[in-house]
Amino acid sequence: MKDASVSQGVFAQGVGLAPDKLSKSLNGVRRFTSLDLARIAEFGNTTVDWLLTGRKPLRPTVAARASAPVVDDEGRGRLDDLVERFVTAHEVLDLLGLASELPELPSVRPDLKRYVDQGVALADDALARLAAAGTPAIDGLETADLLQAFERTFGVDVAKIGLPDGIDGAAWQADGFRLIMIARTRVPTRQRFTLAHELGHILARDAQDLLTETQLAPGRQKDLTEVRANVFAANLLMPRGEIDSVVREKEVTDEQLASLVVRFQVSPSALAARLTQLGVIAPRTGARLRGLTTHDCHWLTGQSDLFEARTTWSEANRLPFRPAQLLYEAYLAGDTTLRPLAAYTGVDVDRIRETLEPEPAPQEGVSSGTGVDEGDLVYQP
Repeated sequence: MKDASVSQGVFAQGVGLAPDKLSKSLNGVRRFTSLDLARIAEFGNTTVDWLLTGRKPLRPTVAARASAPVVDDEGRGRLDDLVERFVTAHEVLDLLGLASELPELPSVRPDLKRYVDQGVALADDALARLAAAGTPAIDGLETADLLQAFERTFGVDVAKIGLPDGIDGAAWQADGFRLIMIARTRVPTRQRFTLAHELGHILARDAQDLLTETQLAPGRQKDLTEVRANVFAANLLMPRGEIDSVVREKEVTDEQLASLVVRFQVSPSALAARLTQLGVIAPRTGARLRGLTTHDCHWLTGQSDLFEARTTWSEANRLPFRPAQLLYEAYLAGDTTLRPLAAYTGVDVDRIRETLEPEPAPQEGVSSGTGVDEGDLVYQP
């Protein structure tokens, strides 16, 4: 009230409390309910966590995958704001006792010293965990289904949203919260690889160290955690067992290579690097494959429509559904306001209220007069 420069009566009206109830709560006679706290936080433009603990809202730095060599301060600030948006939603759910228990994650094997070997082993463990959860083979999953499998199996929220220019993806984790953000893009193969790359950071616990990477040059990274995340992504998306099952001959035709790009949903360059590393194709074949584009491969295999469908999906916005569902259910139960849901979705509170609680439209053509006997049907031609 002091910071807002308002009287206790005005403050009580602003937060929807009777003055006597507010007075009792301030004097310790009555406890504030979770709905009271949510309304006070909304009125004061702060968070419930700050009201309870005095801690300033969290603005974490994140492990980010960037396509540009430098991300400016404005871009970093926007990225931090996006992360805070998701963190705040989870803080509210935790306060309401609605936070989910997260599954235990695979981890880096301590007996492996080389980061490349760690990435390979971590991918094998992740594939085993996915298979145990009933997830089909990776190459048979569209990215939308793969994303949901990651959420179910590893307890990570995945958001596909507009990120600052130059940032392809980001990952951050804390106690009770795991987040991956991938950028909307017209390059679905890069988005899929970024998704797997960021999961590698989560499983290796890189993201909890609050690191930020602003360089990404495949094969030339100086940061070994980036090397490990890339190796993880390549082995997860193009498992050796699945490659061996479809490539049984040394001399693979260009048509087969194009088909593999479509099947694994990776770029021709990523596939060329993987097959060359496994010794499946010769370096000269890999160089020829790198000369193709993902669109070329879909066109050569007669699947241009599939490419367009994948591109359309990769450009669309996608928020994790579970937090939104829980916040809405808490609102229906009277435990919070619509503000946390609005902040999470980025939609104005009034707009959400209009969508969720539309006013009944007047029934056209039905007379409201008293001259009609009950049961008579009245029609408007």
